Amino acid sequence: MSQLKLLAVLAHPDDESLGLGGTLAKYAAEGIETYLITATRGERGRYFDADPRPAPELVGRTREAELRAAVRELQVKELHFLDYVDKDLDQAEPAEVIGKIVAHLRRIRPQIVVTFGPEGAYGHPDHIAISQFTMAAVVAAADPDYYGPVATPGEAHRVTKLYYMAWTPPKWRAYQEVFRDLKVNVDGMDRRATPWPDWSITTVVDTSKYWPKVWRAVSCHKTQMALFTGLQRLSEEHHKGLWGSQEFYRVFSLVNGGREREDDLFEGIRVLATS
Repeated sequence: MSQLKLLAVLAHPDDESLGLGGTLAKYAAEGIETYLITATRGERGRYFDADPRPAPELVGRTREAELRAAVRELQVKELHFLDYVDKDLDQAEPAEVIGKIVAHLRRIRPQIVVTFGPEGAYGHPDHIAISQFTMAAVVAAADPDYYGPVATPGEAHRVTKLYYMAWTPPKWRAYQEVFRDLKVNVDGMDRRATPWPDWSITTVVDTSKYWPKVWRAVSCHKTQMALFTGLQRLSEEHHKGLWGSQEFYRVFSLVNGGREREDDLFEGIRVLATS
């Protein structure tokens, strides 16, 4: 257990920078191995200001290249794709997706796993789906009798702590000042940002030293910059407000608990790693 490892399991290119960039950069700088699994290549997302949008294959290739540039900025050790199509993740065969994630969990053997919360930040079906699949995979990976349709028959792995990314009302207000109205239309109904109550936050990580690195990673996603134009006009203080801390909900931990807020995802684990 000497090598500390963090695995983020997310849905699209740019989720890692906008949602988790400071945390990935901080722990990488501390010598912790950081890993990223991205379910899709964002094939149906924005492509600069192009209208109509190019073929999904071109968009996907471009956004994959952007993501690879961003993870280099954040010093992520490994990036892996699950190879699903943007906006179709919730239609994927659950056993297959879960099996793929289990295979990565058993190979990487992280102590910490981070993913979206059940609300999917603003109700995005792909975010919700990857949250559900990741939770199932964490459970399955620890079961020595689980092999699944694609999971390797490797040694079972028990994750020590699982976290959801959680945005508080002040953080969402800061985001909404510079981003467009974040919403997604699902089955004819608009879904918008769903903040977590402040009292529900279990963990606040100080990432203030890393905001320039996060901004560089966000800037790698050039196809999406039409959404982020407001960011280019921000002061240093406003950038720090966006990227200077990150909040989480601790879903479970095998090493700690209680009401006291953590300031480190690896609280309770670092001692074990050096013992």
